[in-house]
Amino acid sequence: MSIYVISHTNPDTDSIVGSIALTYLKNQLGEDCVAIRQGKISPETEFVLNKFGGVAPVLKTSVAGEEVYLVDFGDLAQSPSDIKEATILGIIDHHKLGDLTTDTPLECWIRPVGSSNTIVKEMFDSYKIEIPKDLAGMMMCAILSDTVIFKSPTCTKADTKAVKELAKISGIEDYKALGMEMFIVKSEVEGTAARDLLTRDYKEFNMNGTQVGIGQLEVVDLKVFDNKKEMLFEDMKKLKEEGNLHSVALLLTDIMIEGSQLLVVSDDESKFEKAFNVTIENHEAWLPKVLSRKKQVIPFVQPQF
Repeated sequence: MSIYVISHTNPDTDSIVGSIALTYLKNQLGEDCVAIRQGKISPETEFVLNKFGGVAPVLKTSVAGEEVYLVDFGDLAQSPSDIKEATILGIIDHHKLGDLTTDTPLECWIRPVGSSNTIVKEMFDSYKIEIPKDLAGMMMCAILSDTVIFKSPTCTKADTKAVKELAKISGIEDYKALGMEMFIVKSEVEGTAARDLLTRDYKEFNMNGTQVGIGQLEVVDLKVFDNKKEMLFEDMKKLKEEGNLHSVALLLTDIMIEGSQLLVVSDDESKFEKAFNVTIENHEAWLPKVLSRKKQVIPFVQPQF
């Protein structure tokens, strides 16, 4: 029976490519693994897969009775609903420890780096397994995406080292130019439904017993949202009600000027004001230099609950 390698709900490029890369590595080590996903492929991820001839993992949202590896997450809220009925063999992640527990020992590769693919690259190196050219290109793009082309405060020397080594393997000379191509694709929002935008990179968090949803859209120019905020706010309200959430927040992140417009629909907006020491007006606030949800948002919002 195959072992499934899972990316988180609303998967981004790092989680999708991470699951593909870990599946390849584990198969080389003699395990029968299959990469799966829990949600839609984003335009950015589709761009990366097409660029390097990658195949998207199969959509599968039930894992009861299966053996699984988790890539880029360790939280119940980002797992299949029946994850407690599966056997977790390992977690490869670069986030804080989540609330998942296991009945048996497991393999853990958890590091404070900018991308899960940086960790998978280190696993390849540790096992002395060669990375195929096209897979190296996808992994390089995933790291560039998650580190915002090295601009994110989550970026480490390990990430930049991995990108340079993967670029050499994949034959990509100007990897920063390729990274910018990705973000231009990511900035295309015209004609996209509000729910698809809101959940393109969206995660729910259990904050001391309170459920909070936080999404992020990274673009090269915030003007693309000038005529879309009302639409986004309306859908944020619906998502909040549907999920019985305390708050739904959305970060509109401009990677060029390096900051995020925070949109909030909440039972208590003051929690976000205290978290960032800002005044929220008309459910919005500007957060200068905030690029990372993982490092610059969650650690400040969670203590307010």
